[in-house]
Amino acid sequence: MTSILNHIKAKIVSAFKIVDEVARGKAVETIAYEVEELENIFGILVLGAFIGIPSPPIHITMDLLPDMEREFNIILEKVSTAHDPLGDLFSVLAID
Repeated sequence: MTSILNHIKAKIVSAFKIVDEVARGKAVETIAYEVEELENIFGILVLGAFIGIPSPPIHITMDLLPDMEREFNIILEKVSTAHDPLGDLFSVLAID
């Protein structure tokens, strides 16, 4: 009788571990998405002069520019595909 109860207990613990791993994975994905979006917002705030919104003083932008190479490349890529939405879609999907 105790072996059956131990087996049931082990199955329940295993199920809770699986649920915990799934919940942690989703939490990590959500946080990673939020970090990426915050980086995009920061890039727009600092490099906003390139897309026509007010930006911080130019000396602050120039000091941050070496650290924002990836965001700057993303903005330039978006500008180059702004008039070609189909091309933008293909660039996201990496279709050659």
